[in-house]
Amino acid sequence: MGTFVISKRFDDRYKFVFTSRKGKTIFTSPSMELKMECEDCIEAIKANIELYTYVKARAANGKYFFKMMLEETVIATSRKYTTPLLLEKGIDEIIRTAVKSDVLDFTMNEFVFED
Repeated sequence: MGTFVISKRFDDRYKFVFTSRKGKTIFTSPSMELKMECEDCIEAIKANIELYTYVKARAANGKYFFKMMLEETVIATSRKYTTPLLLEKGIDEIIRTAVKSDVLDFTMNEFVFED
């Protein structure tokens, strides 16, 4: 099962990634000003996964990637894949597991160290 992971970027904006069950990033969202925007977007993905389209492309270096879209809006951009088959497997994992995936919040920067 995949996992959504919310984190904070260095510019204090938020993003989320969707990772495979093996922990490999499948896609990354654009930056968002509020953590709540990430949470809302994740819930929308989980509730309406069948509405999203996957626009496939090839990078200048020859690797394959996709953009996850809802109508004209880019929701996320995938990592780069070496083959079209691996790209298809990434999309398939989203479709199969996003609905039941956990959400982890890594935005809290508080760590407790005990002596």
